[in-house]
Amino acid sequence: MLTSVAYIFLFGLLGSVASKFLKIPSLVGMLFAGILIGPYALNLLDPSMLSISADLRTFALIIILIKAGLSLKISDIKQVGRPALFMSFVPATFEIISYVIFATLILDLSLLEGALLGAVLAAVSPAVVVPRMTALIEEGYGDRTKIPQLITASSSCDDIFVIVLFSSFLGALETGAALSFTSLIDVPISIVLGIVVGATFGFILALIFKKFSIRNTIKIIVIISCSFLLLQIENTFENVVQISGLIGVMSLSIVLKNRLKDETALNLSKMVSKLWVAFELLLFVLVGATVNIEYTIQAGFGALILIAIGLVFRSCGVFVALLGTKLTKKEKLYCAASYIPKATVQAAIGGVALAAGLSCGEVVLSVSVIAIIITAPLGAILIDKLKNWIA
Repeated sequence: MLTSVAYIFLFGLLGSVASKFLKIPSLVGMLFAGILIGPYALNLLDPSMLSISADLRTFALIIILIKAGLSLKISDIKQVGRPALFMSFVPATFEIISYVIFATLILDLSLLEGALLGAVLAAVSPAVVVPRMTALIEEGYGDRTKIPQLITASSSCDDIFVIVLFSSFLGALETGAALSFTSLIDVPISIVLGIVVGATFGFILALIFKKFSIRNTIKIIVIISCSFLLLQIENTFENVVQISGLIGVMSLSIVLKNRLKDETALNLSKMVSKLWVAFELLLFVLVGATVNIEYTIQAGFGALILIAIGLVFRSCGVFVALLGTKLTKKEKLYCAASYIPKATVQAAIGGVALAAGLSCGEVVLSVSVIAIIITAPLGAILIDKLKNWIA
């Protein structure tokens, strides 16, 4: 396994350097490095490394959500409250609807299978989006409109929304039962309880950090450990009530940002940024390692058309969600571009339908892979190149 870790870091760094040389986002090189050393190409990674790949990707996601939370002020979130709420579900809903309509025509899926595919594809990637939005906040971009804060908050809720829908659609396909209202109401419940539980952890940690003299290194260890506990709480109570652990992680970090001294919060954020350097490599190389080239080729041109249609519908959803705001057309287009990247969620759940033995499983996985390869680099490039639109 140690050799696999070495391959991940070395090839990931080479891919990152090559991307910078080509003047494209470094994650592109990391993704292709993962494809190269993955089991479907050179097969350099130990199977034991691949078996814990999902846990490592989750760890990386926790790191970036902590960093995002430590950069968000509650006053900024209040300012983007209504648009952030609509952005958390309207664009995803539009995209899922497009798959329900067009997947039946292009890929010969049933309506429910199209909905399942849409739920997988509709999730924006916080691993691509959040680091860039955090960097924009630190550089002072969008200070008037708070667009980076808007995208950071809403993209995380967007993921929870589609994951809960995915679980509902998957259960309906496996059992043949109709969707129930209670399964859909789990979405807002999951988000609200995640905020409440995470904020509770945050307030407790803030009190401890203020009362006792604790090194920042120890504080980071405690924050990360509590983040793991939040995910465990989600798993423990999943059969009783839905609680979003990832929303809880961000909520915990936001409370710390606003309860601790500015200097302390800034130092913690810098420390997490240093951790992200390593975990970014782990995340994107391992996402690339999940890419099955054979499935990708089999999906063919139809998948490309379907993904393009989904992105058009999604962009329309962004404009609908931002109706009534004072954002300019360019600023709204930037928000739409920021909602393009897909990577982590698709890598995590793209193969679930296949593992469950559903007839649409191979199609879902194939389209997920193509979506990662196309939209993650495309979205990252647009976010980086068009940032002056929100200056």
